[in-house]
Amino acid sequence: MISKGALKYIRSLQIKKYRLLHQAFTVEGEKSVAELLQSDFVLESVFATQKFIDKHTSLLRKGLEVVQVSEEELSKAGSMESNNAALAIAKMRPAAAFSWEEHPFVLALDEVRDPGNLGTIIRIADWYGLTSIVLSENSADFYNQKVIAATMGSFTRILPHYVDLASFLKNRPKSVPVFGAALEGENVHHLELQPTGVLVMGNESHGIRPEIMQQVTQPLHIPGRGGAESLNVGTATAILLDNFFRNI
Repeated sequence: MISKGALKYIRSLQIKKYRLLHQAFTVEGEKSVAELLQSDFVLESVFATQKFIDKHTSLLRKGLEVVQVSEEELSKAGSMESNNAALAIAKMRPAAAFSWEEHPFVLALDEVRDPGNLGTIIRIADWYGLTSIVLSENSADFYNQKVIAATMGSFTRILPHYVDLASFLKNRPKSVPVFGAALEGENVHHLELQPTGVLVMGNESHGIRPEIMQQVTQPLHIPGRGGAESLNVGTATAILLDNFFRNI
């Protein structure tokens, strides 16, 4: 059973200011919680159905608080309409300094504010083997419950770096090229790209801000044949990343 105090705490973590205050966040659903249990995140507690506990006993760490609950309790406590498995509370990872030497290829997001889009992009980045992602300060919160859900567990393998993106790009090593998604860019299908440098993806509605575009050395365009005005930023990210990685 989830106590009133625990329920209040879980619900408070759906709000960014309380996530920051407690440096904690929630993870919901069988796959995401199972991925979390196999990661290096520090966990506070897990609320799970008996079925989940029986299935994942080997993943439950010694000393971890595990509370058996009903599916109804999980649905009432969390943000998912239906959760028949588990909900966990984990501590945020400490912010880490970004190292250019460790990241020859960087995915940077300029004010990508939709949690679902950010979660999808994190999952795509994980698919292509990236371990970090750079975000402008006004991008969606990495630990938002909708972001975490959309990653389908990939959040455990991606480290976020929130930066002043204009300064970050301006102060990059001189040898590092900056690619940016833009309608006026070069046809990406005509290029043979390698995964080195920075790929900047812009805001869902307005694209890359002018001050960020000033740092872009190679604008890239995804050609289309139909009548759609634009692509979803997650879809565009997947297409461009595939062009960077397809030749290795």
